[in-house]
Amino acid sequence: MHDIIQRLDEKRKAASLGGGQKRIDGQHKKGKLTARERIELLLDPDTFEEWDTFKEHRCFDFGMDKTEKIPGDGVVTGYGMINGRLVFVFSQDFTVFGGALSEAYAEKVCKIMDHAMKVGAPVIGLNDSGGARIQEGVASLGGYADIFQRNVLASGVVPQISMIMGPCAGGAVYSPAMTDFIFMVKDSSYMFVTGPEVVKTVTHEDVTAEELGGAVTHSSKSGVADLAFENDVEAITYIRRLMNFLPSNNREQPPQQKTNDPAERLDYSLDTLVPDNPNKPYNMKELIVKVVDDYDFFETQTEYARNIITGFARINGSTVGIVANQPMVLAGCLDIKSSIKAARFVRFCDAFNIPVITFVDVPGFLPGTAQEYGGIIKHGAKLLYAYAECTVPKVTVITRKAYGGAYDVMSSKHLRGDVNFAWPSAEIAVMGAKGAVEIIFREEKNDPEKLAAREAEYKDKFANPFVAASRGFIDDVIMPHATRKRICRSLAMLKDKKLENPWRKHGNIPL
Repeated sequence: MHDIIQRLDEKRKAASLGGGQKRIDGQHKKGKLTARERIELLLDPDTFEEWDTFKEHRCFDFGMDKTEKIPGDGVVTGYGMINGRLVFVFSQDFTVFGGALSEAYAEKVCKIMDHAMKVGAPVIGLNDSGGARIQEGVASLGGYADIFQRNVLASGVVPQISMIMGPCAGGAVYSPAMTDFIFMVKDSSYMFVTGPEVVKTVTHEDVTAEELGGAVTHSSKSGVADLAFENDVEAITYIRRLMNFLPSNNREQPPQQKTNDPAERLDYSLDTLVPDNPNKPYNMKELIVKVVDDYDFFETQTEYARNIITGFARINGSTVGIVANQPMVLAGCLDIKSSIKAARFVRFCDAFNIPVITFVDVPGFLPGTAQEYGGIIKHGAKLLYAYAECTVPKVTVITRKAYGGAYDVMSSKHLRGDVNFAWPSAEIAVMGAKGAVEIIFREEKNDPEKLAAREAEYKDKFANPFVAASRGFIDDVIMPHATRKRICRSLAMLKDKKLENPWRKHGNIPL
């Protein structure tokens, strides 16, 4: 018995050291934590239960039979708690074979994903890997595909979070790509399908790994990543904060959090938020933070498609998803990037029972050949589809412009918006007064005085919320200072909302 215990201790020590102290020191020199240190930071103290600590690879080709087998084989897996709630986690260990994925390694990841599905708990992946283990050939590729399949089956069932904390290249990128949120660490993480050397060979472009697939690139240009963080510690802290907003699975309601912020709170500063000049921008984030509990807003994709804002907050203690046009960027127009960003966010909220609050100030879809050639018709339809399919409580507030098809798309009453409010400053029309008059009265285009009179007439009729309200498309015209109170009351009324879409295997969203 003593020998077995001694052997167990030795195995545990070997597993805890991963690729050895020298490689651990190398990881630290790069400003990166080790796989186990990351888990220790992520989970509540003393809650981690590790699985498959002693699992080893089964490869004997290309000298792997002579290579020392390291218990755990390059990935640490198990479960634990974040703020007292169960999560499953895998953390790739770059000190062991560069974190390269083997068949055994994939089995470990698949096991925790299977259990997460069984018990209804989120999966968090901490990625730091050189990709597939080349010596294992198709066996490692098959391992990736096994993980991909589970990503798809878990989608919309349990939240899946990916934190890229080192390299993630080739086929390895597609597992994070299918998860709900991707976060990256600046200067130490990157994602790309083909690396800089291949790019140079094929397209003759000179590009660094950071420029091609770094955290800043993916969080601001491609939209692949939601947020980019300065270091591992900041990144893990934000994951813990995000998890506080999310339910554990699609059968649960989001977690409640007590607040001392009164539901009936009024904010009179909002009465002057919208400028008198309809062409002057204002910051929609000011409205968001003044309406939500404790002025606490967790924004996602802050640097990508900044003409639309998405993120999580709480209203009267309950999680909500926020979608809002941002007049300070592209006048709040919808374009390809913003439509995709918002559509994906709305679908996530719908999958996990999170009510959606929409703040609208949208003059339309962004015009131009770049948008049309890029497929704005289909991409804009993604956002329309997401709102129309969404069955969670939907509360909409139109603050200023709601023009054309963009009015319809932004959670209008026609797309089953439950409660639709407008501020007195709201303008709901097919288009702005000037453009409308120039089309309707084109024969008077050479008479500026007549056109000005027509424009004033059009503004008087449509540059207000009352025509829409008279048809029931707006439930009430509210004072801006009462926005929080009215949203709180609406969500309380909608607490037990039940709405189901017709049975189908799945819809065919315009991808």
